[in-house]
Amino acid sequence: MKAREHEALVNDKSKETIMGPLTGVKVVELQGIGPGPFCGMMLADMGAEITRVDRAASVGRPAATADILARGRKSIAVDLKSPEGVETTLKLIAEADVLIEGFRPGVTERLGLGPDVCLERNPGLIYGRMTGWGQTGSMASVAGHDINYIALSGALHAIGPAGENPVPPLNLVGDFGGGGMLLAFGIVAALHERNSSGKGQVIDAAMTDGSAILMNAIFGIMNRGGWSNNRGTNLLDGGSHFYNTYETADGKWVSVGSIEPQFYALLLEKSGLGDGGDLPAQMSREDWPALKENLTAIFKSRTRDEWDDIMLGTDICYAPVLTFDEARAHPHNAERQTFVEQDGIHQAAPAPRFSRTATELPSSCGAPGAESTSILVDAGFDEAEIEALTSSGAVVQA
Repeated sequence: MKAREHEALVNDKSKETIMGPLTGVKVVELQGIGPGPFCGMMLADMGAEITRVDRAASVGRPAATADILARGRKSIAVDLKSPEGVETTLKLIAEADVLIEGFRPGVTERLGLGPDVCLERNPGLIYGRMTGWGQTGSMASVAGHDINYIALSGALHAIGPAGENPVPPLNLVGDFGGGGMLLAFGIVAALHERNSSGKGQVIDAAMTDGSAILMNAIFGIMNRGGWSNNRGTNLLDGGSHFYNTYETADGKWVSVGSIEPQFYALLLEKSGLGDGGDLPAQMSREDWPALKENLTAIFKSRTRDEWDDIMLGTDICYAPVLTFDEARAHPHNAERQTFVEQDGIHQAAPAPRFSRTATELPSSCGAPGAESTSILVDAGFDEAEIEALTSSGAVVQA
């Protein structure tokens, strides 16, 4: 959808309460893993129409209903090694607003789907490229995963207990926060810019860059002399006793984040840590280890439910550490419908929430190639063209 068409749709007040803010935006996504699909999910959750170009060889696999990142997709299976398959994909791209690809640098160029070719066909195209190292730099063509990208940006070094190994924070920092979400933000920014320029552009989203920018608040503290390179000794990395997790008597865990003085005073009162008389100043780092040991013993004296009764709902900045199953059942999450179930699959609902252009949970992803024929019909291919493509194997209908 072009900029003016999208503006007209947004201005149609009769539809504004039943569509997400990206309704009418058309996206072509080349099949990938991790951050690319996460970006596609974010856009689909906001109402964008996503056509995923799957590999022809993937036809025959079952529907990926458990693949939450794939929700909201229609799938066409294409042989990108055939000229006909490439031309078909280019025709889909010619009518799209956005392309998402997550290959190593140079792969789409070799396929005949590089930025120059695609932007020649569609000058308004937003060409989103998702990689670990970026399109340039000495490591651009090297294999890697989330753990490697956040290692190079310095983020991984900062996470973990003092004197022990750095701990991978799942793959949240590189793949998703510093990857797929970064690309989604870039795409929305580029779509906004296109409203004034009428021109597309290429987005180089690298997880090294994304995880680095996520660290800017920490870099700021470091620049002020408030952060040490010694992991696990700082305010927010488990070094302090008042921003930490503690095991309870029943083997469960709680979290406290009593940074502000008034919240810290409440922690001392409710936990009993302050019952023994004068304590060192809250920000006396040399006393943090001993105070952490004291709080460890205190929290171990009661069950998590007992601590919930004492602390939950106060300004201590306290919450129980929940398992995935517990998180779904917690009253606060249930009241906000943070988690939903579709086709028997539990998952987080689309976020954020919009007051006018409300979002809806997209449908689960079907099998690869399930919509191949219907996608071609919608794209303007006639019956003879579709027959030729499917007969040659350039496009496969599941």
